[in-house]
Amino acid sequence: MSINDTFGGLDKLALLDEGVSRSISAENRTGEKGKGAMDTTEGAAWKYAEHLGQGWKTSPYVVIQPGIEFCLADITGPGIIESIWIGGNISRDYILRIYWEGCSVPAVECPLADFFAYGWQRDTASNPHAGPFYPLVSLPVCVNPNKGFNCYWPMPFQKQCRITLENRGEKDCFSYYQINYCLREIPENIGYFHAQYRQKKMLGYKEEYVILDGVKSKGRYVGTALFVGLNGAGLWWGEGEIKFFLDGDTEFPTICGTGTEDYFCGSYDWEVDHQYTTYNTPYAGMYQVIQSDGLYNHQQRFSMYRWHIMDPVRFAKDLKVTIQDLGWESIEKDKAKYLSRHDDFASVAYWYQKPPCLDVRTLPSADELRII
Repeated sequence: MSINDTFGGLDKLALLDEGVSRSISAENRTGEKGKGAMDTTEGAAWKYAEHLGQGWKTSPYVVIQPGIEFCLADITGPGIIESIWIGGNISRDYILRIYWEGCSVPAVECPLADFFAYGWQRDTASNPHAGPFYPLVSLPVCVNPNKGFNCYWPMPFQKQCRITLENRGEKDCFSYYQINYCLREIPENIGYFHAQYRQKKMLGYKEEYVILDGVKSKGRYVGTALFVGLNGAGLWWGEGEIKFFLDGDTEFPTICGTGTEDYFCGSYDWEVDHQYTTYNTPYAGMYQVIQSDGLYNHQQRFSMYRWHIMDPVRFAKDLKVTIQDLGWESIEKDKAKYLSRHDDFASVAYWYQKPPCLDVRTLPSADELRII
């Protein structure tokens, strides 16, 4: 069996293999065969369904109390997570973690919304139908109305996968979820899926923002979600170059981009007729621009994603990824000059590596994560 057979694709849909499909949700928390929709009075929504009886949507969600890291799924392998859907309460108060092979340290540790590349999300628990809503449409991640989060990154494992959601808030979290997976043989040369959140408020003079650092293994870098909040007046802000330091690179990287909008597969400031223009594509997008409301919320904010699916960044020993916070002080012909800015940055890095846990943990405290 090859790695391509494991990760699949449209050309593999017709193959009749020995894999076994399973799914975990609040209606079947173990994923066992023939064990779904069995809750009665213990179901969170029993009071709405008792007149219909067992089997009629008695447990569409779970309630996670403040301070609890709730286990969404605990799966014995070998197998592969094929898709994850999560709805309900969404904000940076809820932390998603994924643990591989019995490790006590997670391989994925991110605020829930940010893991799905959805930036600047405030809690709308008091009105789950409220907007605004920004569609995100791409191959491995999509966010649909109203804040239905979907992930299609393939996540293979040999022995165990455990997925948890921590409630760092002060109120109960109502979480809807569906985790679809396949139990099947997995080759030994797979890498384990990783995702890590970082932030810095605000960057210092000539300080490069670190998207990822401390990775000491062989692997593939497969994606970046970036969220930028501008501080102060100024011209175009996105001249910063992304840099990939591979396998012993020190002062200078092996891979260097030409500008922020260029890395996210746009051009010329994303500006069309003096307006920022949002876009969603299978592999890259700048889908969200938050403008000042003219009163209290005045910081202009942006959300972007770039998936290295067709062009993964391969590394053999180590990896560091940075991006500059660089704009224009002047663009007049005789006075043109770059400007080192002091903006707010947050990001999620996505990659595969052989060790099944994070080398360095970077999750901020609940107070530091708060969007202000």
